[in-house]
Amino acid sequence: MTSRLVLAMSLLCLWSAPAGAQDRAVAVTFDDLPYQAAEAVLCDPAQAMALTADFVAMLRPLDTRAAVFVNEGKVCEAQRAELLPALLNVWLEAGLDMGNHTFSHINIHRNTVGAYLADVDDGAPVTRSVLEARGRPLVFFRHPYLFTGETPEKKAAIAAGLAERGYTIAPVTIDNNDWMFAAVYRQAEGSGDAALKVRIGDAYVAHMTAVLDHWEPYSAELTGGREPAQVLLLHANSLNRDWYPQIHALYLARGYRFVTLGEALADPVYAHGDDYVRANGVSWLHRWTFTDGRPIRWEPDPPAWIVAAYEAVN
Repeated sequence: MTSRLVLAMSLLCLWSAPAGAQDRAVAVTFDDLPYQAAEAVLCDPAQAMALTADFVAMLRPLDTRAAVFVNEGKVCEAQRAELLPALLNVWLEAGLDMGNHTFSHINIHRNTVGAYLADVDDGAPVTRSVLEARGRPLVFFRHPYLFTGETPEKKAAIAAGLAERGYTIAPVTIDNNDWMFAAVYRQAEGSGDAALKVRIGDAYVAHMTAVLDHWEPYSAELTGGREPAQVLLLHANSLNRDWYPQIHALYLARGYRFVTLGEALADPVYAHGDDYVRANGVSWLHRWTFTDGRPIRWEPDPPAWIVAAYEAVN
C-alpha cells in the first residue's frame, strides 16, 4: 500500500466521521521490538534494518504518535552493541516514544520477583542510552503478556520494584489477538501464499472491528457514559506492516484522534484501582470492571479457522 493511498484513505475516513460523534482518542503501542521475527533474521544487520525501515516507512505518513516497547534480548549478543542502537534510532527518528518491555519477554508466572526485576533492568541499558542521547528519559514499562503477578504478594512486589525504578506502567485497554493472526500470516508469507495472506489480513481487520464494537461501550460503563482515552496494543510484525494502515483508517472512521501514550494516561480513568489477580493477562478495562465488583464481559475471539491455524503453527 503506497503512502499516497494511505493518506487518501485516512482523509476519506476523517471526512466521513459522523458529525457530533463523541470525541474519541487512542494511543497506539507496538510491542516486541525490534520485531517479531526469527532470531537469525534479527541478528542479520541487513535483514533486521530492512524490516525496521519498512515498518517505520509505513507509519510515517499516518502520524500515529505511537509508543514502542523493546525486548533488548531479541538481538543476539554478538550484534547487540552495534545493531540494536541503530535499529532503535530508526524508530526514534520517526518521532515515536519508546519504553522497556524487559530483556527476554520474561513470564512472571514461571519466575521469581527477583528474576523478573533483573530482566527489567537488563532490558533498559540500550533503550535508555538512545533516549538520553536525544535528551529524553526512559519512562514507560509494559508487562510481557500483560501478566502483572498471579498472587497479591507477587503483584505488589513487582509494582513496588517498578515504582522504585521510576517507571510509568503502560496499561492496555484495547487488547486483541493480533499476535495470533501474525503467526499465521508469517507462515503464509514463508510459503509465498499471497491469497492466504489477503484472507488473513481481511479477517484481521474484521476482528479488530468486532473488538472495537465490544470495547467502546464496555469502557463507557466505567466512566458514566464517556469513552475514556484508549490504549491499543499491537506488535511489530509483518502483519501490521502490511495491514496496520487499514486499522488506522478504521479508527479514523470511528472518530478517533491519535494521541501520545502520555496524553492518553492523563485521562482520569487510569487512576482507577486494580484488584485483579489472576494467572493471565487481560485489558485494564477488565481489571477495573472486576475491581468495581461487576462481571467481566470478554472480548470476541478470532475466527475459529485462525485459532486452528495458529495451534497448528505452534
